Amino acid sequence: MTDGPLHLLLRQATAPAHVALEHELDWAPRVATLEGYRSLLARLYGFHRSWEPAIGAALSDGAFFDARRRVAALARDLAFLGLPPERIDGLPTAPAPALPGPAAAMGALYVLEGSTLGGKVIGRHVAATHGFAEDGLAYYTAHGPRTGAMWGAFRSRLDTYGGEAGTVVAAANGTFDAMRRWLAVAA
Repeated sequence: MTDGPLHLLLRQATAPAHVALEHELDWAPRVATLEGYRSLLARLYGFHRSWEPAIGAALSDGAFFDARRRVAALARDLAFLGLPPERIDGLPTAPAPALPGPAAAMGALYVLEGSTLGGKVIGRHVAATHGFAEDGLAYYTAHGPRTGAMWGAFRSRLDTYGGEAGTVVAAANGTFDAMRRWLAVAA
């Protein structure tokens, strides 16, 4: 199904779903207030809290995936913004996905890991808007100075799934759609 690297096909095949998520998220007005920012982080927490374990189980490769988990970063940000641990633990969670194997998990992870790139832009905006230096931005600073290297390693691994491109693309599009629907709801 691929004539080139899978990550390039995936970017093209998921572009409409990616644009739909960005359009509906409309992040700039959402993060303009601390309440809106906290609400967005709460929804992201609920998404990651159910999707990360499913991706981890389907990949079955902790050495590769564990450094990419971001639910703990979301919990730190929410705590910084005043949510006590019991409120964080009680936040609603998205339905867990059915990921039948590593190829589907890589498609889902494409969405979550790809958000580390765009998240840098959002993080800078939030920092400037609310005067944050580091605290409150753990999710959006993601891998910090290692973000480019982490993305490169992810792309290299992703490209090994070229023979299962249909599965990867379907899972990525499904993840974009699930995230769009989940984040559209205010916490």
